[in-house]
Amino acid sequence: MGEQGSLNPTIRTITFDCTGDPYDLGLFWSELLGRPLADDDKPGDPEAVIVDPSGGPTLLFVHVPEDKAAKNRVHLDLQPHGRTRAAEVERALGLGARQIADHTRPDGGGWVTLADPEGNEFCVERGKSG
Repeated sequence: MGEQGSLNPTIRTITFDCTGDPYDLGLFWSELLGRPLADDDKPGDPEAVIVDPSGGPTLLFVHVPEDKAAKNRVHLDLQPHGRTRAAEVERALGLGARQIADHTRPDGGGWVTLADPEGNEFCVERGKSG
């Protein structure tokens, strides 16, 4: 990368629009990812935040007036750690996600597409446990 690499931007925040309470959507992702919401977030706030303690992008949940109208053009791909893909999908469903499609291949590769409680798509890939 050299000297030019320092001029490139980094992804600081990934923002999720929601028509419901950002705190509620933040709680879903907080549970799914095992990361706490910011200490000052509370129900009814116009925004909620999850900071990645390892320095990755912050997740920001913002209230907007318009409903989601189409498929996401950008989404997160999650890789389970210490769980199989099937176990991670079941856990996400138990937290309030819904399954959109199962693209698991016979060889075990592929992914499962889910949607969070606001309809934002994300995928669960195969982890090291399967």
